[in-house]
Amino acid sequence: MEKIIKRYEIQHADELKNLDLEEKYLSHKELLEIQKKCEEAKVDDASVESLNSLEEQFKAALSITRARKTQLMMEFLKNLEEKEKLLREENQILASQLTKMEKKRLPETEGVRAMSSENSSGNSPPETLPLLK
Repeated sequence: MEKIIKRYEIQHADELKNLDLEEKYLSHKELLEIQKKCEEAKVDDASVESLNSLEEQFKAALSITRARKTQLMMEFLKNLEEKEKLLREENQILASQLTKMEKKRLPETEGVRAMSSENSSGNSPPETLPLLK
């Protein structure tokens, strides 16, 4: 019987401790909620000032970002213009080389035409191998 009473007392003491902890926890939780509400009130009071400050910071950051973007785009455009200039120069060089090659070919083709015109001017049949006559 004494053991049963001791167990009951121990269990009852544990339950009391748990109740005390719950009460402390609830009161602590309530205190945290009150503190949170007070902080929110402070935020509401200072929100206009802080929002103005944030707005200025955002404007400054946006301005810096736009300036950097513009700078990068201008550098990219400059590189493209340089590439265009190089390609135009290369195109001119290739065109001049092509005209030189065509001029070289022109005398060769004129020589072949002259030979063919000499053969055709005599109105003689083209020569064939003697074996086929």
